[in-house]
Amino acid sequence: MFRPSTWTKTIVASMTSYIDAGSIVAGAAGLVLWADFLGMENWQMGLLGACSSNALSAAVGALIGGRICDLYGRKIVYTYDLLFYILGMLLIVFGVNYPMLLIGYIIVGLSVGADVAASWTLIAENAPAENRARHCGTAQLMWALGPAVVLLLSALMNWFDLGLLGNRLVFGHLVIIAFITWILRLQMPESEEWIANKQKEKELVVSGVWQKTSYWDLFTNPANLRGILLLIGVYMIWNLAAGTGGFFLPYIYKTAGGISTTASQALSALLFVTSCFATLFIFMTLADKYSRRLIYCVIACLYIAAWGLLMLPKEYLGLSVFAVSSILMGINNGSGQQAFYQMWGAEMFPARYRAAAQGFSFFSARFALSIWSYLVPIIIGSNAKGMPIAAVILVIFATISMLIGTIFCPNTAGKTLEQIEAERYGS
Repeated sequence: MFRPSTWTKTIVASMTSYIDAGSIVAGAAGLVLWADFLGMENWQMGLLGACSSNALSAAVGALIGGRICDLYGRKIVYTYDLLFYILGMLLIVFGVNYPMLLIGYIIVGLSVGADVAASWTLIAENAPAENRARHCGTAQLMWALGPAVVLLLSALMNWFDLGLLGNRLVFGHLVIIAFITWILRLQMPESEEWIANKQKEKELVVSGVWQKTSYWDLFTNPANLRGILLLIGVYMIWNLAAGTGGFFLPYIYKTAGGISTTASQALSALLFVTSCFATLFIFMTLADKYSRRLIYCVIACLYIAAWGLLMLPKEYLGLSVFAVSSILMGINNGSGQQAFYQMWGAEMFPARYRAAAQGFSFFSARFALSIWSYLVPIIIGSNAKGMPIAAVILVIFATISMLIGTIFCPNTAGKTLEQIEAERYGS
């Protein structure tokens, strides 16, 4: 019988991040091309962003998928939802009208939302306590690698002047990656921690000393509620800014700075390449050994500075300013709020609530982003006159997230999930 190593489980689970972030950035890279091809208006672009895997559909998928994971196991969601992802991607690849594109984005978003709840939970449950940040960081690394590859491919397609066909091919490569990942996942086992917890729960229920868990325990149990509020404060608020960058940054580069499509995609690629190095050399290397509070605070402040640069008047924006902003954003994306959120989301909850907690907090983040994504192109405007206003709002989001995570950073480094559970919930 095939018994995958801990790192094999981590890498296969982490591929979710590659195809999720890749789908978001592929949409961003081709947004202008699709808008020209379909004659989309600003509200249609906003609706596409709001319903994509960057926002609402992923939110709903995470909410449903997280609960299913806790009730029936991680593997059922973790394995089969990629088939729906492939279906949605094919609708985009062969899309010829706005409804096909929109429906494809919705299906893809539902799939990746459910998959994130399952995969991120599995990674943390399989990881050794002394190297949990290193394992969780692998998903963050893939989250950066996917967009980096997508944007480099997009720049290459533009170099050959393939236009919309190039963007279709970029989406097509994600279909291939998803299919390979699905094949590999068929060989992966269920989470041992979930199995053990489920068996223990059944025994306690039969003995009459425990009642079956309810979804509402997330909000009525004080320890659960504190964890949920921390995740929302850190991730949901930060994601309003990060989601804006993930989907609209090439659009901002072009409209606010007059940067060409090829150059804007290269700048976005710079952001995600920087993210890869930041994940490897900051989060994965330092977060298991040094003060997580200090690391979080410093990296979160860099994100405030990154959006602060875009508050400059339009005449001062250009390639050099965008390059510095992209590097600062990249460092944060690789080792900032999302990396800590992914790890804390698993550490602070018992197995019976873990995926549902991740699912709900992810739902909250993407749902809020769906509303904000609808407003972003309207605030910025077609001539980018509103970019300074949008940037001020995004700086506020980044600052709030920095303060919440720094003040309420949990002391979980080096502890097993069982130790953390005993500290937070008692024996």
